Amino acid sequence: MFHHPEIPRLAVIGFGAFGQLIARHLRHHIPVCVCDPVMRANDLPQVDLEDAARCHIVVLAVPLSRMEDVLHQIAPHLSPGAMVVDVASVKIRPAQMMQNILPGHVQIVASHPLFGPESARDGLDGHRIAWCPLRGSGHRRAAALLRRMGLRVLRTTPDQHDREMAVVQGLTHLVARGISQLGPMPDRLTTASFRHLVQAAGMVGADSPELLRTILRENPHAAPVRERFLDAAAQIAEDLR
Repeated sequence: MFHHPEIPRLAVIGFGAFGQLIARHLRHHIPVCVCDPVMRANDLPQVDLEDAARCHIVVLAVPLSRMEDVLHQIAPHLSPGAMVVDVASVKIRPAQMMQNILPGHVQIVASHPLFGPESARDGLDGHRIAWCPLRGSGHRRAAALLRRMGLRVLRTTPDQHDREMAVVQGLTHLVARGISQLGPMPDRLTTASFRHLVQAAGMVGADSPELLRTILRENPHAAPVRERFLDAAAQIAEDLR
């Protein structure tokens, strides 16, 4: 990576809950600035999209519905050798958009931190991040930084990621939302397995409707997995009649 004393080396575009989590941990390792239409109180440099795009590493922490527009806006301002990294919960579609829209002189990594503000509230140590290098070699240094921060960097492809996340996230959110609609859960006569189930549901229960749509609708492998699960549940119910 290059360094210029007047330009922060990393920009986080999108300063919602996850963007704030990223910035909070990265700022101890690299100069960080943030860009978001709604600027929340913080002590980091706040910049517009053009200035964010001029940084050496640009992290896209925006909803998937906004990503294409943001990519078009930053594309003309990205420097040769700059690296763009997305953190969306699905990988096939963001990978395609970044490769199609961003200029050839830009390095690209599709990533998915397998944790959130709730699960990482006590720190990043031991948490995992899916890592899909798409263009350039700078991903190795970036991955080394993440390892120094305590993360387990798991290299994969966008397709393999989405296949696994169709089960890991797709079913977790489906079951969690189903449980949440049943009303208050028992909290006195409980088993350890039930408490783990309720805890898991609570960890994703606060996720936004936008994130739920991304996980369940934007992953091309999610619908078949969901249908198999619901068919299996229906068959179990039928067998008990």
